[in-house]
Amino acid sequence: MFTGLIEELGRVAAFEKRGDHARIRIDARTVTEGTVNGDSIAVNGVCLTALDVAPGSFWADVSKETLDRSTLGGLAVGSPVNLERAVTPSTRLGGHIVQGHVDARGRFIGAEKSGDFWTVRIGFPADIAQYLVYKGSVAVEGISLTVANLAAEHFEIAVIPKTWEMTNLSSLKAGDPVNLEADVVAKYIERMIQARVPDSRITEETLRKAGFI
Repeated sequence: MFTGLIEELGRVAAFEKRGDHARIRIDARTVTEGTVNGDSIAVNGVCLTALDVAPGSFWADVSKETLDRSTLGGLAVGSPVNLERAVTPSTRLGGHIVQGHVDARGRFIGAEKSGDFWTVRIGFPADIAQYLVYKGSVAVEGISLTVANLAAEHFEIAVIPKTWEMTNLSSLKAGDPVNLEADVVAKYIERMIQARVPDSRITEETLRKAGFI
């Protein structure tokens, strides 16, 4: 589990395609401290198992499922990647619960600067629309962010200077794909309601029938 608070901006040092999967090496210093083989590290919001950990780098295997669902298949040597180590029992949960299980690929539409802050617009596919709410949490490239404005096919997020500087958001171009992970709490609530009121959409009426109101 992760918090969505990026610890370090790493770089892809090697990307090896091996049939329908891949193996990558990431250059990083902060997230390799105290990390041993088998530990989890989120790379652009994707939970990967760190292998051959050394001071300054680690390797990870990327499965076909991960390549198909996330943006990791589009990485190349030199690509910047957002990195976060898994939480520990003493970690402050400053973001929100992020599993590192990407739900869909979104699209970076653009960013506008206002003073020192940035307003970033992200397009999303219809199949995750029900999990996005105004002022709710969403992980974009592994970054815990808050939905500041929500439309039918895109949402906006307000990005503070520190996040802009230490993540890969500043390197994205219009049309670039991004990894999206919806808040897991929303998915659990949806499943609970479907179990009580099968074949229904989440509405005030279904919430009432399921006993939540």
